[in-house]
Amino acid sequence: MKWIHNIHSILEKRHRLLLFVFIPLLSFSMHYRIFGLDIMGVHSWRQTLTQSNIVNFYEEDNNILDPRINERYQWKGIYRMEFPIMQWLFAQTYRVFGNDILLTRILSFVMGLFAVLGLYFLVLQIFRNKLVAVLAAWAFNFSPVFYYYTMNPLPDNFALCFAIWGAAFSFKYMRDDKLSSLMIAAFSISLATLAKMPFGLFYIIPGVYFLQKISKKRFKAIGEDIAHIISSLLLMAPAIVWYAWVIPKWQNGITKGVLSGNDTSFSQLWDYLSYHLFSSFPELLLNYLSLPFFIWAVWLIFKKKLYKKALFVVLAVWGILILFYFFFEINMIARVHDYYLFPFLPLIFILVAYGIKDLLEKANKQKLIVVFSLLLLLPLSAYLRIDKRWNPEWPGFNSDLITYHDELKNAVPDSCLVVVGNDASPAIWLYYVNKKGWVYRHNNLTADKLIEIRKFGAKYMYSDSRQIDEDSLISRQFERIVTEQGSIRVFELRKWPD
Repeated sequence: MKWIHNIHSILEKRHRLLLFVFIPLLSFSMHYRIFGLDIMGVHSWRQTLTQSNIVNFYEEDNNILDPRINERYQWKGIYRMEFPIMQWLFAQTYRVFGNDILLTRILSFVMGLFAVLGLYFLVLQIFRNKLVAVLAAWAFNFSPVFYYYTMNPLPDNFALCFAIWGAAFSFKYMRDDKLSSLMIAAFSISLATLAKMPFGLFYIIPGVYFLQKISKKRFKAIGEDIAHIISSLLLMAPAIVWYAWVIPKWQNGITKGVLSGNDTSFSQLWDYLSYHLFSSFPELLLNYLSLPFFIWAVWLIFKKKLYKKALFVVLAVWGILILFYFFFEINMIARVHDYYLFPFLPLIFILVAYGIKDLLEKANKQKLIVVFSLLLLLPLSAYLRIDKRWNPEWPGFNSDLITYHDELKNAVPDSCLVVVGNDASPAIWLYYVNKKGWVYRHNNLTADKLIEIRKFGAKYMYSDSRQIDEDSLISRQFERIVTEQGSIRVFELRKWPD
């Protein structure tokens, strides 16, 4: 069994080759066919919404304070939620290379690799072991939920990436006590928070460290440490200002969590909890093959009473706050919004790293075989679990939008406002036909509503609902049918006034 020790030795000596060459090349080859795909599959609605932000910064208004979606209604498409830093930055590259979803996928993929590098650096700061750090980065890269979304346009990707680097420099600051480390940490976490508010929880890492210093009276120079605290707080200010401005105006509210005033039955709550505990957490966040390392780490923490150590106090408080966020948002997360669980990922893979570290330190032939076999099979496990997600037949997505994309897009001039009669989301149809206008979900369009929208300038209507477009009152407002492609019909509306 000499070969297993050879693998161990090679990885120790060539860990940089694994980190900078093999992981990127393997990940690229596994995602290769996805680069050429348009948005489809799981959570297409949020992806098309984000991509519409990018395109509209490029085509309409480059003001970062006014992110626009394709739905227009009374607010002219301006829709402020999280600060659109990722969308705006991506749009600037469009000004050089043009409008192409391929560019978004490439940028998202590169950002994902940067997140993997950040996870390596984070684990390195904590355990000071390069081999453990690179193996943890490997495991993180094949977290199924990360594997899927790293190719897709979501602000959560950007937020996760900078949150990881913020956590990494926070732990570096705990070691070197340098202001530069703290500033990089605070800046990175601030960017992450701007991109997605829940990542503000990562501020707790240097915060707990400061409290530990105070409690142990370890201030070397109290003036210096206070300056550090104030400096980091100043970097939080942009996120605080942004959310203080936009939260009162959010059309869909902030949360739908159990603590936000919504009624939630115990059975519904238990359904969500059991799903995430027994399915989402081990299968999607971790990967079943990384689960043994995580379980081993948790067992060791209690066996060795590591929870008494300062480092694990930081990790524990951080984890408790993330759990609080989970319960607060549980109705919104439900069974579907798995990308809302991104804040868990860095902490989870720190524990995976600890499990790997302990097993490698006690390395005998049997343990090494188990460890490396599990790690080597991670890419296959992630691929088998996730590849089916890129599926145009996914529920809530009409694959005719892809099949007849050009015909549907070209049936109506790009400058014309349109009505979509039956989208499952506010964004998918308008993105695919490249139009601006109004969306009515689930057969909710009525004749009165259509008349009102015509007053605002709607000239055409897209529909795959025979309940809508064959309604006698609605059909009276059609001038003609422009085209019919698969299940989708396009109508020219009568001019206003009648």
